[in-house]
Amino acid sequence: MHAPDLQLTFDAASPRRLGLFWAEALGYAVDPPPGGTIGPVDETVAAWLEFLASSGLPEDRWDDAMALVDPEGRRPRIFIQKVPEPKRAKNRLHIDVRAAPGLTGEERMAALEREAERLVGLGATRTARFEPDPPMSHGFLVMADPEGNEFCLD
Repeated sequence: MHAPDLQLTFDAASPRRLGLFWAEALGYAVDPPPGGTIGPVDETVAAWLEFLASSGLPEDRWDDAMALVDPEGRRPRIFIQKVPEPKRAKNRLHIDVRAAPGLTGEERMAALEREAERLVGLGATRTARFEPDPPMSHGFLVMADPEGNEFCLD
């Protein structure tokens, strides 16, 4: 029996803005338009805009959705869809960005701090820091993406 694939879906006010953040944050590529190939993010976004224009889709719908893929094909696809309502509550499911696998103590926390600084530069917000508390926690940072979706640097 074939195991089903996994796709993570975000609701967003601006799928393109949120998609560009997560593409950079995770090293993902923009899923290309029909007949296209994976390439640099800016070129793939331009190809999508050209495809949407040639398809006759009204320009006010060009930011209705965006999909991201792992260029190596190992991690799940991410789909971002436009919704009219704003985020209202804490996520019941969140992403852990594994930025310091195998590291412990101060070395781990320093690696997480470096990654947090990079992501803040991309539009994320830092929310909290949890110090290592062995054996149950090695320490982590809580962040929010540009639309307020919580995630952890782990």
